[in-house]
Amino acid sequence: MPPFQIKFMPESRIIEVDQGTSLLIAAAKAEIYIKSGCGGKGTCGACKVVVLSGDPLVTGTGNLTPEQISSGVRLACQTAVQGDMTVEVPPESRLQEHQVLMGDVQKGLLQVSDHDLLEKFGHHPLATKLRISLSAPTLTENTSDWSRLKMELRRVLETGEKSIEIPLSVLNHLPQVLRQANWDVSVTLTDIESGLTVTHVEPGNDHPPYGLAIDIGTTTVVVYLLNLLTGEIIDQQGTYNKQAKFGDDVITRIVYAVENEDHLQEIRLAIVDTINELIDKILERRSLSLTDFSSAVVAGNTTMTQLFLGVNPRYIRLEPYIPTMNNVPSIPARDIGLHMLPEALVHCYPSVASYVGGDIVSGTLVTDLANGEDIILFIDIGTNGEIVLGNQDWLVSCACSAGPSFEGGGITFGMRAMPGAIERVIIDPDTLDVSLKVIGKVPAVGICGSGLVDCLSKLLGAGIIDRAGNYQMGHHSASERLRGTEDDKEFVLAWAHQAGGDKDVVVTENDVKNTIRAKGAVYAGIRTLLNMVAVDMDMISRIIIAGGFGNYLNVQDSVQIGLLPDVEEERYEFIGNASVKGARLALLSQNAWREAKELGQKMTYVELSVGPTFMDEYVSALFLPHTDFSLFPSCT
Repeated sequence: MPPFQIKFMPESRIIEVDQGTSLLIAAAKAEIYIKSGCGGKGTCGACKVVVLSGDPLVTGTGNLTPEQISSGVRLACQTAVQGDMTVEVPPESRLQEHQVLMGDVQKGLLQVSDHDLLEKFGHHPLATKLRISLSAPTLTENTSDWSRLKMELRRVLETGEKSIEIPLSVLNHLPQVLRQANWDVSVTLTDIESGLTVTHVEPGNDHPPYGLAIDIGTTTVVVYLLNLLTGEIIDQQGTYNKQAKFGDDVITRIVYAVENEDHLQEIRLAIVDTINELIDKILERRSLSLTDFSSAVVAGNTTMTQLFLGVNPRYIRLEPYIPTMNNVPSIPARDIGLHMLPEALVHCYPSVASYVGGDIVSGTLVTDLANGEDIILFIDIGTNGEIVLGNQDWLVSCACSAGPSFEGGGITFGMRAMPGAIERVIIDPDTLDVSLKVIGKVPAVGICGSGLVDCLSKLLGAGIIDRAGNYQMGHHSASERLRGTEDDKEFVLAWAHQAGGDKDVVVTENDVKNTIRAKGAVYAGIRTLLNMVAVDMDMISRIIIAGGFGNYLNVQDSVQIGLLPDVEEERYEFIGNASVKGARLALLSQNAWREAKELGQKMTYVELSVGPTFMDEYVSALFLPHTDFSLFPSCT
C-alpha cells in the first residue's frame, strides 16, 4: 500500500507516512514536535490536534470532552493514519524553543569564578594537538612510520614512561598522510591518566584543538564549543531534548525504553540526534569540520546517561533502584554516533546513584563544595530535587521526587519555559487585577514552574487561597476571576481574548495542590538530609541553587510558599547551568576530571524512602509555607 500524505497546518508542511503511523510520530517526522508527557499512552492529554480533513483510526480519546471530539480534536498519540489527512497543531500542543539556560549566571556570582577554578586545577585539557616535523626515512634510517612519529612525540611531550597508542583506523591512513604532507603533520591526541592516544593525523596546520562540553538534561540539551588551547567558549547552542516525545520525565522514558530493544535504540538515537543537530549548527556558523572536535565531556542524570549510551535503564526505577553503572568508561565518538572526530573520546560524568547523577557531580565540582571548611547546601530543582550537603570532610546527597509540576506537568495550563509561558505574576490584593510577565513577550498560552511559584505566593498574599491551598470563594465574590466550575475552582490569569489560545488561562485548586505537593517534597528532602547529619540551617554558609528552573526563581516568593529555607537572601547563590559548566571545567583540566571521578565515589547517598523521616517532613510541608511557622519567621 502506498504511503499517505499528511498536511500539517498552519505551516502547510506535507509529508508521506505509512498506514498505521500515529500523528504524534508523523508530526515529529515533519519536524513539528508535540507535547507528550505520558510518552504516547493517551493519558496526559497534552498532544491535542485538530483533524481538518481525513478519516483516521482513533484508538482512544483520553480526557477529551464530547464538545472537543465533535469539533475534530484528537489525541495525536491515539490517532493513526489510514488515508490522506490535513491536521492543525495548535500552539498549546507544541514543543517550542525552550528558554534554554546556557550557563550564564543571572542572579549572583560564585565566590570562586570559573576562571579561578581553572587556575586552581590547572589548564591541561583532555585532548591536545601538536605540529610535528619528521625527517624522511632513507635506506639507512629505516624506522617504521609509527615508530618515527612516536619517538618524536615522546621527545616533544617529554612523556617519560607514559604510553602512546594509535588505533588501527588511524594507523591505516598514517603512511599516506605522512608522505602527502611531506612529513610535516598535525597530530591530535587524547591525554588521560592511562596514556596518550593518537586520534588524528593530518597535514600540518596551526588550527587549535576544539572540544565539546555537553549537558544532557531531561528537558533541554546544551552544547559548548571550547578552544582547548585557550579555554575560551567559542560558541554555544541549546534546544529541547527530542526524547520528550517519549515522555516528560525519566520514569516514563524508562518504561518506554524497556518495552523492547527497538525502543531502547529509538530513544538513544533521539538524544544523539538532538546533540548532533546542535553540533551541526555550530559547525555551520564556525566553518569547522567534524575532525576539529577532538574531545567531549558529557554531564547528565543517571537515566539520561544510560539512555545516551544505549544501556538498559530498567532497574533504575525498580526497588532497590540500582543503576547499571556509576562510572562510565570513555568511549570513541564513532561508537556513539556523535558528529566529531571518530576516534575522539567521549567522557561521561560519573553518577552517585539512580537519582543523583553526573549532572549533580558536575555541579558539585563547579561549586568547589568539597574544598572548603564551610558547610554548603547545593540544590538542583526539577522533576526531581537533587540535594548535596557538606564540605571538604564529608558529602551526603539525596533525591526527592517533586513530580512534573515545576516542568509544567500535571497543571491545567502548565508548560515548560518557552514562548507563551507565564513566568511572573502580580495580583492586586484589593481588585484582583493581574499583571503578567510572559516569555517571549507574546500572549499567554500557559504557565511554567517559576510562574507557578510566583502565582502561589501572590494568591496566598492576596488571601485568595488559604494555607492549605483552598480557594476562598466568599472573600472575593465581586471578582469574576475567582470562580467555581463543575469539577473544580479556578482563578483566571489571562482572559481568552488576551491569551494565545481560545480559552481563559487559569490556575485551578487542583493545580495549587499539585504545586504544594511538589514544593513540599523538595523542602522535606532538605529537612530530612539536614536532620540525618544533625546540621542546623544556621550552620550552612551558602545555599547554591542550580538548574534552569532554579535560575528563574524569586527567592522571596519561594520562601513565602515554603519551597526554600527562610534564611537571609545574601546566603543564596544562583549558578545557572552548573552541569555544562562542570563539563567545561573537566574538558579543560585533567586534575578537575580526576577530582570529578573522586567526588562521585566520595558522596554518601541517602535513600529517603527508608524510614519514616521523609514522609513525616513531607506531610508537615503540605501547607503554605509550613505547619511549623518557626521555620519561616519572615512569613509571620
